[in-house]
Amino acid sequence: MPTFNLNTFTMRLIAETLFYDEEYDALGNLSLVDETAGREKYVASFAPEDGLFVLEEATEWEEYEPGTNDDIGYALAVDSREVGTYDHVDEISKVLLDLAEEHNLLPSITLLFEEDEIG
Repeated sequence: MPTFNLNTFTMRLIAETLFYDEEYDALGNLSLVDETAGREKYVASFAPEDGLFVLEEATEWEEYEPGTNDDIGYALAVDSREVGTYDHVDEISKVLLDLAEEHNLLPSITLLFEEDEIG
């Protein structure tokens, strides 16, 4: 039996989060959240129109007051700058894992549908 590898496990979870389902027009979006600042720091998703995985760094956020009763628990990004695009999910998964470790960020997964605002 192979030895459990936390890195492989984590990379697989990230990769499966960044999906696009054409039949349902569903898109998986992964945010890396700075819990101390209470806001998104990076946002990653698949861009079906380009066939690429896109990583953005948040530059502006919605108004958010910690301690308020909401479903999210942090300020969402309202503007960002593109950090990079990646052809394969393994590439962006590695970058996300490295960023999370480097900046002590937590993941947050959002499922978006066509009628939701994307980007």
